[in-house]
Amino acid sequence: MTLATVLSLFGLAMVAGWTPGPNNALVATSGAQFGFRRTFPHVAGIGIGFPIMMFCVSFGLGAIFQQSVFVREALRVIGIVVLLWFAWKVAAAGKPNAEGGRGRPFTFLESASFQWINPKGWIMAISISSQFADPAKPLMSSMIIASIFVFVGFTSAAGWTLFGTAMQRWLTTDMRANAFNWTMATMLLLSVFLIASSRLTT
Repeated sequence: MTLATVLSLFGLAMVAGWTPGPNNALVATSGAQFGFRRTFPHVAGIGIGFPIMMFCVSFGLGAIFQQSVFVREALRVIGIVVLLWFAWKVAAAGKPNAEGGRGRPFTFLESASFQWINPKGWIMAISISSQFADPAKPLMSSMIIASIFVFVGFTSAAGWTLFGTAMQRWLTTDMRANAFNWTMATMLLLSVFLIASSRLTT
């Protein structure tokens, strides 16, 4: 990859990583509920899990994935159902540490595993790998792409978690907590809508 290509990839990755989506909505909600320290395994699962997935897709898994309509549509359905369930849990979370909310934050393995059923992640991975993976140097280009997403994944997830953590001081009433939770849930529902209306292909 040339320097210009790497810079273009980095800019695209930053936009994709920092814009609202399932991962960012979930870590923001977790940050508000449990604080940064307890949410960090969730952050690490994104920062490591998604780059591993990106490497696999760039190195050849994406081509196999695109050839199977059944796998693509099954992933879409599973992802939508999971995101709808998350949206419901986020909307009902209540004030930070409320008994009605999620009892604990995501573990590292749960967060890393979620990347593989996150349709938005697949759309990003296939689109970016198709543009930047070099067939002549698949290993090197896949490693570069994955390395960039390690940085983007950790910084974006940590940034959204810090946003949620900062909101803890404001979420002291049921009305404010509900407004925040429904905003995050709406972000998830918007992701569901975009996923349902998009195609998991390049």
